[in-house]
Amino acid sequence: MDLKDQLKNLFPDHQESEVPKEDKSTIWLQEAPLLCKYEKRKGKPITIIDGYTGASSDFKLLAKELKQKLSVGGSFKDDSITIQGDYRDKIMELLKDKGFKVIRVGG
Repeated sequence: MDLKDQLKNLFPDHQESEVPKEDKSTIWLQEAPLLCKYEKRKGKPITIIDGYTGASSDFKLLAKELKQKLSVGGSFKDDSITIQGDYRDKIMELLKDKGFKVIRVGG
């Protein structure tokens, strides 16, 4: 007997309703391409993504998603995303899959 059967026994009058699934695909409005830069700070490589013109909350979500997909640390400050390490190629590929135009800057 699984959980659904047990719940039906406890609540026989309950009607099961379907919960509508949210569409997690977002539309990114971007006029100018994003800049993907490489820098070294205190001898350690970092990747900076800059040039987003939309809402900062969307850009913050994008930063979180990039950090999770790459399994690295990073931050969102001053309308730019800083990712620890040199991940320009992977970041550019992920952003292009989302529909962004990306320009590689430096090196």
